Amino acid sequence: MIDTHAHLYDAYFQEDMSVHIQDILASGVSEVWLPNCDVASWSDLKKLSTDYPDFVLPMIGLHPTYVKSTYVSELKALKEELDQTKVLAIGEIGLDYHWDTTFAAEQIIAFKQQCHWALDRKIWIDIHCRKAYADLIKIIRLPEFKDLGGIVHCFSGDAREAKILTDLGFYLGIGGVITYKNTTLFQDIADIPLNRIVLETDAPYLSPVPHRGKPNSPKYIPLIAQKLADLYEVSLEELVNQTSKNAVQLKTISGY
Repeated sequence: MIDTHAHLYDAYFQEDMSVHIQDILASGVSEVWLPNCDVASWSDLKKLSTDYPDFVLPMIGLHPTYVKSTYVSELKALKEELDQTKVLAIGEIGLDYHWDTTFAAEQIIAFKQQCHWALDRKIWIDIHCRKAYADLIKIIRLPEFKDLGGIVHCFSGDAREAKILTDLGFYLGIGGVITYKNTTLFQDIADIPLNRIVLETDAPYLSPVPHRGKPNSPKYIPLIAQKLADLYEVSLEELVNQTSKNAVQLKTISGY
């Protein structure tokens, strides 16, 4: 199994990193892909990917909630790092209008700029989108972005948006939310074939049941996989094989 989105460099994991990694490997997870947030998070992320090169794969990008008045200098610094580092994807990037829309215009500018980074390098993007799907779709439908692909991480849109995004060539990242009692997530992705789905945790956030409310870990991917298999009415083996195949296709695009 591949966890396509986890913040393994988070402080929660740092003290006992080797123990966490042993637990993750023991759970059947073979790789963990790391999305970046900003310049501050990059050094820890890069070190982890250097220490565990076959297990941890790095992305680089400016998360939309970190787009503030300093975003131009943040992007410049990240671009300099990108120019000297091999990465799996540009991410996590996107739009987030949930908490604050003060910098919504700047988020759009930053997102577009980073999309071009991906196109220039022929790699994919890892998208964070919250309460902003209309603008996201409007942007990635632009002719200049017709060759973009990637993952819409922690998909939280509706059924119509799920279809539009997968028709545009994107995968939907599904994590612990699928296990929550009152979620409508499966209703929104029920018509999306498994060849457009990848697994993720977003650890240490969004722990699946029965660990909800506690720190998440990539070792809980099997819980997410089993729930999805039950909902799609397929065997766990089929679910894992297809979602892993999808992830490997993205790796291939980026030359891993």
